[in-house]
Amino acid sequence: MAVLLSFTNFNTIQFPDFVGLKNYISLFTYDDVFMQYVLPNTIKFALIVGPLGYALSFFLAWMLAQIPRVPRTILALIIYSPSMTVGVAMQVIWLTIFSGDKSGYLNSFLMNLGLINQPVQWLQSPQYLMITMIIVTLWSSMGVGFLAMLAGVLNTDPELYEAGYVDGISKRWQEIFYITVPLMKPQMLFGAVMSVVSTFQAGYIGVLLSGSNPTPQYAGQLIVNHIEDYGFLRYEMGYAASISVMLLRMIWVSSKFVWSIFGERE
Repeated sequence: MAVLLSFTNFNTIQFPDFVGLKNYISLFTYDDVFMQYVLPNTIKFALIVGPLGYALSFFLAWMLAQIPRVPRTILALIIYSPSMTVGVAMQVIWLTIFSGDKSGYLNSFLMNLGLINQPVQWLQSPQYLMITMIIVTLWSSMGVGFLAMLAGVLNTDPELYEAGYVDGISKRWQEIFYITVPLMKPQMLFGAVMSVVSTFQAGYIGVLLSGSNPTPQYAGQLIVNHIEDYGFLRYEMGYAASISVMLLRMIWVSSKFVWSIFGERE
């Protein structure tokens, strides 16, 4: 339906009017906000949060696999829980930490150290909003992909490591590179795909932090925010559908790239 609506002019009330490729032409030629802010912001956000969150998931999963079961279970629950409570935590924790007045924890801490003289508007300044979004997203990115990687590491046969030691593997990084990662490719693939999808869909972070859509000077405006802006605020559903198709295409291309790395080869 989104693909069909992307070729129409639809205001949710009247019957859609077929306009052909007009929406796509407008998206790349007339929509300055999309080309100057939304697309670059989305690509930068995805390139930082996606790989970094993915690497962090694997590193934490591997670290937890090295400790006994009881503390591992407790720590895994602690690491996983932010992905389930991000909405509540956004209001209670992060808005308080990054508050733009003297009572904000980060401002108060930096002022006490003498690093800043006046409070910084972390959530309203275009200079800091994207950085704040990346920090919050990484904090809440240890979801099902992290659990899949943890299961993959724990299910690796210990005898294979012993065989590797016999064959000359002597360092932990060699153990990870030559044994652990090749044996858990399905979990690595699942985690990578989940990382791609969740990263491109993380548009609500900037809106929740800044409290507005669009975000201040479009500094944290991502494709999901652009879709919401046109679809649910301006009621230009046809145009919003064309943006969503472009988002789907970006996710598909990224997923194909991930599959080329971790997918099974015939």
